[in-house]
Amino acid sequence: MRQRPLTGQNWRRRSAFSPTAALVATALLAMGGMAYRVTAGRLEHRAIGTPVQPGTLERLPLTLGEWTGRDTPLDDRIIQATDTDDHVNRTYRRLRTREAVALFVAYGVRPRDLMPHRPEVCYPGAGWTHDETRVETLTSAGGTPLPCQVHRFHRGGLEYKRIAVLNYYLVDGRVCADVSALRRRTWQRPVRAGYIAQVQIACADASPPEMGERTVRCFAIDSVDAIRALLQEAVDDNSH
Repeated sequence: MRQRPLTGQNWRRRSAFSPTAALVATALLAMGGMAYRVTAGRLEHRAIGTPVQPGTLERLPLTLGEWTGRDTPLDDRIIQATDTDDHVNRTYRRLRTREAVALFVAYGVRPRDLMPHRPEVCYPGAGWTHDETRVETLTSAGGTPLPCQVHRFHRGGLEYKRIAVLNYYLVDGRVCADVSALRRRTWQRPVRAGYIAQVQIACADASPPEMGERTVRCFAIDSVDAIRALLQEAVDDNSH
């Protein structure tokens, strides 16, 4: 059966990002990854990062380029399960095109707390089927190289759903596509790292699938410089 082109009312309906969908990426962070914790347990006392004040990530601007954000509170149980020292969870929408994404940024003092919560682990563990993962390198408006992973998942049944998830890590100002940089940092000396953060950007129910991937890429490009600057400023303030 042929799909209708994504124009006018048809596009607006398909691109709607419900509150439930906005929580998909972040809620799934609390699920899965238990086997990985066994290995990560050996890293308990290594690569301790610089603590930041609670609420630091909430200072991320609500306006990022053409995107306007709105905080989406998380349940305390989910926050505890994510093992984060600070986080921000928001929905950002671009009014001109009605595109929307769910943004979750997690700050961790210990790498082992961020390692288990990866899209390729948590989404299949929550019933999503993994379709594809690609490693890409984007470039921000400010010229920052942005290596990242772009994942595509779907969930079948009567309510068929698709989701695109872009994931990367920030380690002392360096953008990393996967946890390999965290592992290297963990075994380095001295053990203290400046900061370690994970960023996940999700776009749900986009059709065709390429639309969701395009949306998460656009937002990543528009937001990475602001996220990195905020974290660096917070770490510098707490190091003095």
